[in-house]
Amino acid sequence: MGGNIGIIGIGIMGSAIASNLIKAGFTLAGYDIDPQKLKVFVEMGGKPTSSCQEVAEEASVIITSLPSNHALHEVVSGQKGIATVKKKDLIVIETSTLDLEAKEAACKVLKDIGIEMLDAPLSGTGAQARKKDISVYSSGDKKAHDSCKPVFDGFARSTHYIGEFGTGTKMKLVANLLVTIHNVASAEAFVFGMKSGLDPHLMHKVISDGGGSSRMFEVRGPLMAEGKYDEPTMKMELHQKDIRIISSFAEKIKCPTPLLSASAQFYTAALAQGRAKEDTGAVCAILEQIAGIKRG
Repeated sequence: MGGNIGIIGIGIMGSAIASNLIKAGFTLAGYDIDPQKLKVFVEMGGKPTSSCQEVAEEASVIITSLPSNHALHEVVSGQKGIATVKKKDLIVIETSTLDLEAKEAACKVLKDIGIEMLDAPLSGTGAQARKKDISVYSSGDKKAHDSCKPVFDGFARSTHYIGEFGTGTKMKLVANLLVTIHNVASAEAFVFGMKSGLDPHLMHKVISDGGGSSRMFEVRGPLMAEGKYDEPTMKMELHQKDIRIISSFAEKIKCPTPLLSASAQFYTAALAQGRAKEDTGAVCAILEQIAGIKRG
C-alpha cells in the first residue's frame, strides 16, 4: 500500500500502534489534543500535525484511537475534522471501543463524501499492543479492509474480517465482556491464594502454566502479584466506559449478563476509592481489602 499513514489519538493504545508502524517502516503523521503525547510521538519518529484536517490532507489511511463518542464526533465532523477534506481515496480505520450508534453516525458522514470507514476495534491491552500482540476485528467494506492489510500487519498479531460495518464492535463487546469477568476472576484467585498463605509471584508462575490460566491472568497477573497498578495498560476509568457500552448494548438486545453485572461492582468500587487512573488489575486491591489482606 502506498501513501502516508495518519494516526489520531496517541494515548496508551495509539502510541503503541504508532511505535510499531514506525518500526515497520511506515511514514506517520499524527495528531492529539495533548501536546505531551505529540511530543512523545515525535520522539518515536512520527510527524506532528496541528489538526485532524492536516492528518487527512497528508494520509491515505488514518487510524483513530479515541476515548469517547464525543471525541469521534469532533475528529470526524469538527471544525477541522476529517470530513473537511474530501478525498475519495481516503480510508479511516476506527479502532476505538465506542457506542455502535456513534460509529455508524461517523461512518455515514464520511461515506456521504466518499470516504470509507472501517469499524476495526482491537482486542488486547496497551502492554500487549506494545509487543504487537493484539488482534484486529475489522468490519465494513471488504475492498477497503483488504487494501489495509499491510497496515494491520504492521501493528497487530492477527486480523479478522468480521463482516458488515458494526460487526467488529459487536465482536469486541464479546471480548471485553470476557476480559471484564476474567480480570476479576484472576483477582479473586490471587486473593484466595494469598489468604491461604501462597506467594503471589509463585502463584502467577505456576497457574499460568496450567489449565486454570487465562490471558488476563497471564497479562495482569504480574501487576496483581506486585500489587502495583500505577503504570496502566488500561485505565480503570476507560474500562468503566467499556462496561457501560456492553451493559447498554445487552439491555438493548435484551440479553442477560449476570457475571458482567457481578464483576462491574468491583470496578465501581475502585473508582470510588480514587483508582480511576490505575490499571484495571487494581480490582485485586479491592478484593484484598474485603478479605482483610494487608501487604507491605
